[in-house]
Amino acid sequence: MNVLITGTSSGIGQTTALYFLKKGHNVTGFDVSPSTIENDNYTHYIIDVRNKENFPVIDAPHIIVNNAGVQESGSDIDINLKGVINITEHYAFNNENIKSVVNVGSASGHTGSEFPEYAASKGGLMSYTKNVANRLAPKAICNSIDPGGVITDLNKPVMDDPALWEQIMDLTPLKRWATTEEIAEWIYFVGVTNRFMTGQNLLIDGGEAGYNQFIWVD
Repeated sequence: MNVLITGTSSGIGQTTALYFLKKGHNVTGFDVSPSTIENDNYTHYIIDVRNKENFPVIDAPHIIVNNAGVQESGSDIDINLKGVINITEHYAFNNENIKSVVNVGSASGHTGSEFPEYAASKGGLMSYTKNVANRLAPKAICNSIDPGGVITDLNKPVMDDPALWEQIMDLTPLKRWATTEEIAEWIYFVGVTNRFMTGQNLLIDGGEAGYNQFIWVD
């Protein structure tokens, strides 16, 4: 199948592109940075998801993975939310091939934690996922994968601080963060293997958001 993935030069997007390539798919990647992937079945475009007038003509994708995102950039809503809307409206609709759209959200959309504009962008993405699911049905599906902590360069400021890391682990029942490979596997399952679930926002955070300690007498 033809797969379009945004934000493929690093992190979750890069790992997801490599995972789809390993599974035999043709992948087109969009990123503001140059390609970091060498594969005969991979095509890269340097694209800013905010600039829809510059979107290239590509083979109609069967799967779209909206992954490109920023954090506390001053443009979180423009990139994390409006960028997803730009890509989806342009490439998912009026597309006879489309089967699935997967939006990469965040646990922040569920909890409201983190930076204000970032949390708002991811909360909006959850609602937009349901909107697209309703509009693509019955032809195609749309869901979001909403990770908590993931081991990426973006998160190094807290990962490399022992005191902050200890605080985070105290809040995380599984006592670790996800790898990018684990998130890529979820994206593939939801986008390719799954054919019946749609309009859902899957929280994948090691139990952090639902961690409540019950205090009682011994």
